[in-house]
Amino acid sequence: MTSGTSAGFGRRLAALIYDSLLLAALLMIFTGAALFFTHGEAVLYQTAGPWVYVYRAGLVAVIAGYYVLNWLRSGQTLGMRAWHLRAVSDLGRPLTVRPALLRFVWGILAWTPAALGVLWLYLDPEHLAIHDRLSKTRVVRLSRSRDGDQG
Repeated sequence: MTSGTSAGFGRRLAALIYDSLLLAALLMIFTGAALFFTHGEAVLYQTAGPWVYVYRAGLVAVIAGYYVLNWLRSGQTLGMRAWHLRAVSDLGRPLTVRPALLRFVWGILAWTPAALGVLWLYLDPEHLAIHDRLSKTRVVRLSRSRDGDQG
């Protein structure tokens, strides 16, 4: 069971920016592999035909895989680890597959329109963003002190 206060917008945004740097590298690696099949030409419909849709689905799969696998493994992406955040169930337990997938899908919708779904946490009585509510998860801010530390 993990406890902590609900994470605010600033920390969530900072973790997202941090994660975007790692995701950019992962997407470049994926795109580099895709360029092998187009002989170095841009992955467009004109160069790859209908395979461009497979490429685009692969981009989404890389992003989804990054978030969902990290949430399932430890509840934290690299950015969340740096900002002392953890995604947990509404009961404070580690995420399972369904809530992690729902969190990802609803999270895209929450961040897309100018982060309005995330800014909702300032209106919510429990300080939950829209995708937290819809996926029955939450992001908590972890305390920096470790067990056994004094002060």
